[in-house]
Amino acid sequence: MASTIKDLAREWLRLDQNPETRTEIEHLLSSNNTEELEKRLVTRISFGTAGLRARMEAGFSRMNCLTVIQTSQGLAQYLLDTNNEARGMGIVIGHDARHNSNLFAKHTASVFKSKGFKVYWYEQVVHTPMVAFGTLNLKACAGVMITASHNPAMDNGYKVYGADGCQINSPEDQLIAASILQNLEPITWDITEGSPLIENYLDHKIYFTSNGKMESYEDGQQNAYLGDLMLMTSQRGRRNPFPRFMYTPLHGVGHYWMQRALESFVNHRPLLGTVRVRSKPVPRDWDSTYGPEAYEYPEDERVENFFFVVEEQIKPDPDFPTVKYPNPEEKGTLDLAMATADKHGINLIIANDPDADRLAVAEKFNGKWHQFTGDQVGTLLGYYIHAKRAREDSPLPHKMVVSAVSSQMLAEISKEEPSMTVEECLTGFKWLGKRAQQIGWDNCSFGYEEALGYMIPSVCFDKDGIAAAIVFLQMCAEAGSPYGNLQTLYRRFGYFVTLNTYWRSPNAQKTAAVFYKIRRLSGTGSKSPKTIGVYRVIRFRDLEDNWDYGRPHYGPGRPSTKPELPTYTGVEMITFWLEAAGISKGIRFTVRASGTEPKIKVYIECKAGSEGDGFAGASEVLRYLSERVFNDPELEMDEQYSDLV
Repeated sequence: MASTIKDLAREWLRLDQNPETRTEIEHLLSSNNTEELEKRLVTRISFGTAGLRARMEAGFSRMNCLTVIQTSQGLAQYLLDTNNEARGMGIVIGHDARHNSNLFAKHTASVFKSKGFKVYWYEQVVHTPMVAFGTLNLKACAGVMITASHNPAMDNGYKVYGADGCQINSPEDQLIAASILQNLEPITWDITEGSPLIENYLDHKIYFTSNGKMESYEDGQQNAYLGDLMLMTSQRGRRNPFPRFMYTPLHGVGHYWMQRALESFVNHRPLLGTVRVRSKPVPRDWDSTYGPEAYEYPEDERVENFFFVVEEQIKPDPDFPTVKYPNPEEKGTLDLAMATADKHGINLIIANDPDADRLAVAEKFNGKWHQFTGDQVGTLLGYYIHAKRAREDSPLPHKMVVSAVSSQMLAEISKEEPSMTVEECLTGFKWLGKRAQQIGWDNCSFGYEEALGYMIPSVCFDKDGIAAAIVFLQMCAEAGSPYGNLQTLYRRFGYFVTLNTYWRSPNAQKTAAVFYKIRRLSGTGSKSPKTIGVYRVIRFRDLEDNWDYGRPHYGPGRPSTKPELPTYTGVEMITFWLEAAGISKGIRFTVRASGTEPKIKVYIECKAGSEGDGFAGASEVLRYLSERVFNDPELEMDEQYSDLV
């Protein structure tokens, strides 16, 4: 065994005080398992704009107590170096129900308390948006959420929000990463019962509201969150009852939050608790402004009359025993919900991923289950939110933000809606949330990305599966079948059919080889490719190369080849726009390297005169890419669409 590996193992054992992870490294040492030690110790877990996310094991490249402590120390020092008021502003800490999430959250809190920070601690498990919301609402300097979202059971993560309630972005992530490397020696492991640090976790849990009522900080944040959600969904005139639906939290934390949101909506009077400081204050006179006299409510509406839950998946379970993957995007994940809905004669399914920041929807239409894509739900929500604003006496212009790999359908709709504009952002809510925050919650009405993430900016600047579900249900109550409404939009604006898939890549070298092939699809390696198969290329964008050929003209007769989207080294994302031909009225496809998983993602959209033609056009491009680019046996394709190639 190489001396460097032994040295790294000894360094790990010197630093680590957790018995379980110490034993793992000791066992690998004693069995001379050099290969596994190299995987775990040579490369350090990277801190990026998603924070940390990795398998829970011993080692510098994994999620464990030591790497969480080191990350917390680096983050704390970065905050102290950049904000003189950081200690007093405090930090919000929450966690989901995964293995070790509570433990990692306690170590995080212990580090920040030992550094003198005020710690706002969520005692119970929360859905991820509550940390984003609480950070902004409490004017904290940062927030940390311990979660791996919809990753496999043995993964966990460390997600960081800035003082603006948005996910951190570049260059903050690089500065925090550098600070972590300067603060690797643990300053505390103390999370034992009776420790002064632990006793002080909840120093700031009890407080008095402006009306003199004493309540817990945690309850106050829940009520403030629900208050903002109710304000967003308020309407005048008669409100139709919610449709009956089957709900699944997929063994995650969502059930409690969905139940509370529905009860608040049906009871019509959520407690406001604390109120976020915004450019426009939330009205305090809730009853007179949004109260019962402004509405006519359905009689005898009770949550239990329309809210049904998949019992096998209702309680948080970190092993996710009834699903292969706890990701509602994956094929088969909603099978149990569909079977349960069939037993109860229910035609609508609402699902959240384990940390409830994503929303999935399925509807049984004409006897067949249709699981909506993220783009379809995003289009329905966006159009509904716009239509609701357009009904106001003097509708104000508003903007929506979508990721660059999401459908172009909302942008097409905006061409016929003068008060609505749609802006494209880079993929991920670190970009969408930040842009919404810059626009302002009152001017940015909605944001989404195709991966089942939907943002209601008036609630928080991050994706929120609970808020999105309430708005979606309200849409169903007003407009009826979502599938029927989607077909109406297709007939009016065209059929935008998306086909999104991925290949798992074994390593970075293989990923780089794929993008080398993508850049040479035209056969020349030119920055201005002319054709893809039978289609003429009308625009080509390569963010890694800072190149956008064929984009709309910039200035009088002068095209610009610089992308409008932000670019920086390491963003592997290439997009082709193809000219309309045959059954296609235009195709766009993007190939992107995932920033959080070992995947190469492909996003194809074909506009056509029918859904069948759109699917055929998108499938043709997928087969072309499979034959020309992804023809490597080491690349494993998503089984959902493997039959198409």
